[in-house]
Amino acid sequence: MKNFVLIGAAGYIAPRHMKAIKETGNNLIAALDPNDSVGIIDSYFPEADFFTEFERFDRHLEKLKRSGTKIDYVSICSPNYLHDAHIRFGLRLGADVICEKPIVLNPWNIDALQELEAEYPGNVYNILQLRLHESVIALRKRILAEPNKRHTIKLKYYTSRGKWYHHSWKGNLGKSGGIATNIGVHFFDMLTWIFGDVQENHVTRHEKSIASGNLILERGDVDWVLSVDYTEIPEHIRATGARTYRAIHIGDEEFEFSGGFTELHTKSYQDILDGGGFRIGEARKAIEIVKDIRNYLN
Repeated sequence: MKNFVLIGAAGYIAPRHMKAIKETGNNLIAALDPNDSVGIIDSYFPEADFFTEFERFDRHLEKLKRSGTKIDYVSICSPNYLHDAHIRFGLRLGADVICEKPIVLNPWNIDALQELEAEYPGNVYNILQLRLHESVIALRKRILAEPNKRHTIKLKYYTSRGKWYHHSWKGNLGKSGGIATNIGVHFFDMLTWIFGDVQENHVTRHEKSIASGNLILERGDVDWVLSVDYTEIPEHIRATGARTYRAIHIGDEEFEFSGGFTELHTKSYQDILDGGGFRIGEARKAIEIVKDIRNYLN
Protein backbone atom coordinates (compact mmCIF):
# COMPACT_ATOMS: atom_id res chain seq x y z
CA MET A 1 0.00 0.00 0.00
CA LYS A 2 1.36 3.40 -1.03
CA ASN A 3 0.92 6.64 0.90
CA PHE A 4 -0.53 9.60 -1.00
CA VAL A 5 -1.01 13.25 -0.13
CA LEU A 6 -3.36 15.51 -2.09
CA ILE A 7 -2.94 19.20 -2.91
CA GLY A 8 -6.28 20.68 -3.93
CA ALA A 9 -9.10 18.71 -2.33
CA ALA A 10 -12.17 20.92 -2.79
CA GLY A 11 -12.42 21.26 -6.55
CA TYR A 12 -14.39 19.46 -9.23
CA ILE A 13 -11.72 16.92 -10.16
CA ALA A 14 -10.34 16.02 -6.71
CA PRO A 15 -12.94 13.31 -5.94
CA ARG A 16 -11.81 11.37 -9.03
CA HIS A 17 -8.29 11.32 -7.59
CA MET A 18 -9.54 10.25 -4.16
CA LYS A 19 -11.56 7.49 -5.80
CA ALA A 20 -8.53 6.37 -7.83
CA ILE A 21 -6.32 6.23 -4.74
CA LYS A 22 -8.97 4.17 -2.93
CA GLU A 23 -9.74 1.80 -5.81
CA THR A 24 -6.07 1.03 -6.43
CA GLY A 25 -5.75 -0.09 -2.81
CA ASN A 26 -3.73 2.83 -1.47
CA ASN A 27 -4.05 5.37 1.33
CA LEU A 28 -4.52 9.15 1.45
CA ILE A 29 -2.78 10.33 4.59
CA ALA A 30 -3.08 14.12 4.23
CA ALA A 31 -4.76 16.75 2.08
CA LEU A 32 -4.47 20.51 1.58
CA ASP A 33 -6.98 23.08 0.36
CA PRO A 34 -7.64 26.70 1.41
CA ASN A 35 -11.34 25.89 1.12
CA ASP A 36 -12.59 23.78 4.02
CA SER A 37 -15.72 22.47 2.22
CA VAL A 38 -14.19 19.05 1.69
CA GLY A 39 -16.69 16.64 3.23
CA ILE A 40 -16.24 14.43 0.17
CA ILE A 41 -13.05 13.15 1.82
CA ASP A 42 -15.23 11.24 4.29
CA SER A 43 -16.49 9.07 1.45
CA TYR A 44 -12.98 7.81 0.79
CA PHE A 45 -10.45 8.60 3.55
CA PRO A 46 -12.14 9.93 6.71
CA GLU A 47 -8.92 9.47 8.69
CA ALA A 48 -6.82 11.67 6.40
CA ASP A 49 -5.28 14.74 8.03
CA PHE A 50 -6.49 17.99 6.49
CA PHE A 51 -4.95 21.45 6.29
CA THR A 52 -6.08 24.82 4.95
CA GLU A 53 -2.63 26.42 5.23
CA PHE A 54 0.32 25.28 3.16
CA GLU A 55 2.84 26.03 5.93
CA ARG A 56 1.13 23.68 8.40
CA PHE A 57 0.73 21.06 5.69
CA ASP A 58 4.44 21.31 4.88
CA ARG A 59 5.41 21.03 8.55
CA HIS A 60 3.16 17.99 9.03
CA LEU A 61 4.67 16.17 6.05
CA GLU A 62 8.17 16.95 7.29
CA LYS A 63 7.29 15.43 10.66
CA LEU A 64 5.94 12.33 8.94
CA LYS A 65 9.14 11.93 6.93
CA ARG A 66 11.34 12.30 9.99
CA SER A 67 9.25 9.78 11.92
CA GLY A 68 9.77 7.19 9.17
CA THR A 69 6.45 7.49 7.30
CA LYS A 70 7.23 7.43 3.58
CA ILE A 71 5.22 9.68 1.31
CA ASP A 72 5.16 7.85 -2.00
CA TYR A 73 3.00 10.13 -4.16
CA VAL A 74 1.84 13.74 -4.21
CA SER A 75 -1.36 14.18 -6.22
CA ILE A 76 -2.03 17.71 -7.50
CA CYS A 77 -5.49 19.12 -8.24
CA SER A 78 -4.78 22.75 -7.45
CA PRO A 79 -5.52 25.70 -9.81
CA ASN A 80 -3.56 25.48 -13.07
CA TYR A 81 -1.11 28.31 -12.34
CA LEU A 82 0.01 26.60 -9.11
CA HIS A 83 0.81 23.22 -10.67
CA ASP A 84 4.41 24.20 -11.38
CA ALA A 85 5.14 25.17 -7.76
CA HIS A 86 3.32 22.17 -6.31
CA ILE A 87 5.16 19.74 -8.60
CA ARG A 88 8.45 21.20 -7.38
CA PHE A 89 7.27 20.77 -3.78
CA GLY A 90 6.42 17.12 -4.44
CA LEU A 91 9.80 16.39 -5.98
CA ARG A 92 11.66 18.06 -3.10
CA LEU A 93 9.60 15.93 -0.73
CA GLY A 94 11.17 12.90 -2.42
CA ALA A 95 7.88 11.65 -3.83
CA ASP A 96 6.54 10.81 -7.26
CA VAL A 97 4.06 13.39 -8.50
CA ILE A 98 0.73 12.86 -10.28
CA CYS A 99 -0.61 16.13 -11.69
CA GLU A 100 -3.97 16.92 -13.19
CA LYS A 101 -3.97 18.57 -16.61
CA PRO A 102 -2.82 21.03 -17.78
CA ILE A 103 0.43 20.04 -16.13
CA VAL A 104 1.72 23.62 -16.55
CA LEU A 105 0.68 26.71 -18.51
CA ASN A 106 3.77 27.14 -20.68
CA PRO A 107 6.23 24.76 -22.38
CA TRP A 108 9.27 26.37 -20.74
CA ASN A 109 7.86 25.30 -17.38
CA ILE A 110 8.16 21.72 -18.63
CA ASP A 111 11.86 22.30 -19.41
CA ALA A 112 12.54 23.62 -15.89
CA LEU A 113 10.65 20.79 -14.23
CA GLN A 114 12.44 18.14 -16.26
CA GLU A 115 15.75 19.58 -15.08
CA LEU A 116 14.55 19.45 -11.48
CA GLU A 117 13.12 15.96 -11.95
CA ALA A 118 16.60 14.74 -12.91
CA GLU A 119 17.94 15.95 -9.56
CA TYR A 120 15.43 14.07 -7.39
CA PRO A 121 14.39 10.42 -7.08
CA GLY A 122 10.74 11.02 -7.98
CA ASN A 123 9.06 11.16 -11.38
CA VAL A 124 6.36 13.54 -12.60
CA TYR A 125 3.28 12.03 -14.26
CA ASN A 126 0.48 13.81 -16.09
CA ILE A 127 -3.14 12.67 -16.15
CA LEU A 128 -3.86 12.21 -19.88
CA GLN A 129 -6.83 9.94 -19.38
CA LEU A 130 -8.24 10.08 -22.91
CA ARG A 131 -5.21 8.08 -24.06
CA LEU A 132 -6.55 5.22 -21.95
CA HIS A 133 -10.09 5.34 -23.37
CA GLU A 134 -10.73 2.18 -25.37
CA SER A 135 -12.47 4.01 -28.24
CA VAL A 136 -9.63 6.53 -28.50
CA ILE A 137 -7.02 3.75 -28.54
CA ALA A 138 -8.94 1.93 -31.28
CA LEU A 139 -9.24 5.11 -33.35
CA ARG A 140 -5.51 5.78 -33.06
CA LYS A 141 -4.68 2.27 -34.28
CA ARG A 142 -7.00 2.77 -37.24
CA ILE A 143 -5.51 6.14 -38.19
CA LEU A 144 -1.91 4.98 -37.83
CA ALA A 145 -2.67 2.00 -40.09
CA GLU A 146 -3.14 4.49 -42.96
CA PRO A 147 -0.23 6.90 -42.38
CA ASN A 148 -0.52 8.67 -45.75
CA LYS A 149 -4.22 9.45 -45.51
CA ARG A 150 -5.35 12.93 -44.46
CA HIS A 151 -8.51 13.46 -42.46
CA THR A 152 -10.94 16.30 -41.85
CA ILE A 153 -11.85 16.60 -38.18
CA LYS A 154 -14.47 18.77 -36.52
CA LEU A 155 -14.46 19.11 -32.72
CA LYS A 156 -17.29 20.77 -30.83
CA TYR A 157 -17.22 20.80 -27.05
CA TYR A 158 -19.79 22.85 -25.16
CA THR A 159 -19.82 22.36 -21.40
CA SER A 160 -21.91 25.06 -19.78
CA ARG A 161 -20.81 26.78 -16.58
CA GLY A 162 -22.76 29.06 -14.28
CA LYS A 163 -22.01 32.68 -13.38
CA TRP A 164 -19.56 31.51 -10.71
CA TYR A 165 -17.12 30.36 -13.39
CA HIS A 166 -15.89 33.81 -14.43
CA HIS A 167 -15.58 34.93 -10.80
CA SER A 168 -13.34 31.98 -9.95
CA TRP A 169 -9.72 31.35 -10.89
CA LYS A 170 -11.00 29.45 -13.93
CA GLY A 171 -12.21 32.69 -15.47
CA ASN A 172 -8.86 34.41 -14.89
CA LEU A 173 -6.60 34.11 -17.96
CA GLY A 174 -3.42 34.36 -15.91
CA LYS A 175 -4.49 31.64 -13.50
CA SER A 176 -6.29 29.14 -15.74
CA GLY A 177 -4.70 29.88 -19.11
CA GLY A 178 -8.10 30.66 -20.61
CA ILE A 179 -10.86 28.50 -21.98
CA ALA A 180 -8.75 26.51 -24.45
CA THR A 181 -6.35 25.53 -21.67
CA ASN A 182 -8.99 24.91 -19.07
CA ILE A 183 -11.42 22.69 -20.99
CA GLY A 184 -9.62 21.93 -24.24
CA VAL A 185 -6.09 20.81 -23.39
CA HIS A 186 -6.99 17.11 -23.08
CA PHE A 187 -8.71 17.17 -26.50
CA PHE A 188 -5.67 18.78 -28.11
CA ASP A 189 -3.48 16.12 -26.52
CA MET A 190 -5.75 13.41 -27.88
CA LEU A 191 -5.79 14.91 -31.38
CA THR A 192 -2.00 15.25 -31.64
CA TRP A 193 -1.55 11.75 -30.17
CA ILE A 194 -3.73 10.40 -33.00
CA PHE A 195 -3.13 12.76 -35.92
CA GLY A 196 0.45 13.88 -35.35
CA ASP A 197 2.43 17.05 -34.80
CA VAL A 198 1.14 20.58 -35.35
CA GLN A 199 2.10 22.21 -38.64
CA GLU A 200 -0.11 25.31 -38.33
CA ASN A 201 -2.26 26.72 -35.52
CA HIS A 202 -4.86 29.37 -36.40
CA VAL A 203 -7.24 31.01 -33.93
CA THR A 204 -10.42 32.68 -35.15
CA ARG A 205 -11.91 33.57 -31.79
CA HIS A 206 -10.70 33.67 -28.19
CA GLU A 207 -13.00 35.15 -25.59
CA LYS A 208 -13.87 34.40 -21.97
CA SER A 209 -16.64 31.95 -22.82
CA ILE A 210 -15.79 30.67 -26.28
CA ALA A 211 -12.78 29.96 -28.48
CA SER A 212 -12.43 28.49 -31.95
CA GLY A 213 -9.79 27.87 -34.57
CA ASN A 214 -8.08 25.47 -36.94
CA LEU A 215 -5.17 23.10 -36.45
CA ILE A 216 -3.20 21.63 -39.34
CA LEU A 217 -1.72 18.36 -38.12
CA GLU A 218 0.43 15.78 -39.89
CA ARG A 219 -2.51 13.56 -40.75
CA GLY A 220 -5.51 15.85 -40.47
CA ASP A 221 -7.09 19.29 -40.47
CA VAL A 222 -9.04 20.15 -37.30
CA ASP A 223 -11.75 22.78 -36.99
CA TRP A 224 -12.49 23.22 -33.30
CA VAL A 225 -14.79 25.20 -31.05
CA LEU A 226 -14.94 25.20 -27.25
CA SER A 227 -17.50 26.97 -25.10
CA VAL A 228 -18.77 27.27 -21.54
CA ASP A 229 -21.80 29.30 -22.69
CA TYR A 230 -25.08 27.41 -22.26
CA THR A 231 -26.68 29.26 -25.19
CA GLU A 232 -24.09 27.78 -27.57
CA ILE A 233 -25.41 24.27 -26.96
CA PRO A 234 -27.69 23.14 -29.83
CA GLU A 235 -31.34 23.70 -29.02
CA HIS A 236 -32.31 20.06 -29.45
CA ILE A 237 -29.66 19.10 -26.88
CA ARG A 238 -30.86 21.74 -24.42
CA ALA A 239 -34.40 20.44 -24.83
CA THR A 240 -33.31 17.16 -23.25
CA GLY A 241 -32.06 18.99 -20.15
CA ALA A 242 -28.40 18.32 -20.97
CA ARG A 243 -25.84 21.03 -20.25
CA THR A 244 -22.95 19.45 -22.15
CA TYR A 245 -22.53 18.68 -25.84
CA ARG A 246 -19.48 16.89 -27.20
CA ALA A 247 -19.07 15.88 -30.84
CA ILE A 248 -16.10 14.85 -32.96
CA HIS A 249 -16.55 14.13 -36.65
CA ILE A 250 -13.85 12.54 -38.77
CA GLY A 251 -14.93 13.03 -42.34
CA ASP A 252 -18.57 11.98 -42.46
CA GLU A 253 -18.25 9.71 -39.44
CA GLU A 254 -19.14 10.77 -35.92
CA PHE A 255 -16.63 9.52 -33.38
CA GLU A 256 -18.54 8.47 -30.30
CA PHE A 257 -16.81 8.26 -26.94
CA SER A 258 -19.35 9.68 -24.52
CA GLY A 259 -19.20 6.67 -22.22
CA GLY A 260 -16.31 5.10 -20.39
CA PHE A 261 -15.08 8.24 -18.62
CA THR A 262 -15.87 7.39 -15.02
CA GLU A 263 -13.02 4.93 -14.52
CA LEU A 264 -10.28 6.68 -16.48
CA HIS A 265 -8.60 8.29 -13.47
CA THR A 266 -8.45 4.93 -11.73
CA LYS A 267 -6.97 3.45 -14.91
CA SER A 268 -4.44 6.29 -14.99
CA TYR A 269 -3.37 5.65 -11.41
CA GLN A 270 -3.12 1.90 -11.93
CA ASP A 271 -1.03 2.45 -15.04
CA ILE A 272 1.39 4.62 -13.06
CA LEU A 273 1.54 2.16 -10.17
CA ASP A 274 2.26 -0.64 -12.65
CA GLY A 275 5.31 1.21 -13.98
CA GLY A 276 3.66 3.00 -16.91
CA GLY A 277 2.10 6.44 -16.90
CA PHE A 278 2.60 9.53 -19.02
CA ARG A 279 5.69 11.50 -18.04
CA ILE A 280 5.80 15.27 -18.08
CA GLY A 281 7.29 15.55 -21.58
CA GLU A 282 4.25 13.78 -23.07
CA ALA A 283 2.17 16.90 -22.43
CA ARG A 284 4.43 19.27 -24.37
CA LYS A 285 2.54 19.32 -27.69
CA ALA A 286 -0.79 20.14 -26.06
CA ILE A 287 0.78 22.78 -23.80
CA GLU A 288 2.41 24.43 -26.82
CA ILE A 289 -0.95 24.46 -28.63
CA VAL A 290 -2.86 26.13 -25.80
CA LYS A 291 -0.03 28.62 -25.17
CA ASP A 292 -0.13 29.65 -28.83
CA ILE A 293 -3.94 29.91 -28.76
CA ARG A 294 -3.76 32.09 -25.66
CA ASN A 295 -1.24 34.44 -27.28
CA TYR A 296 -2.56 34.36 -30.86
CA LEU A 297 -4.86 37.37 -30.70
CA ASN A 298 -3.23 39.20 -27.78
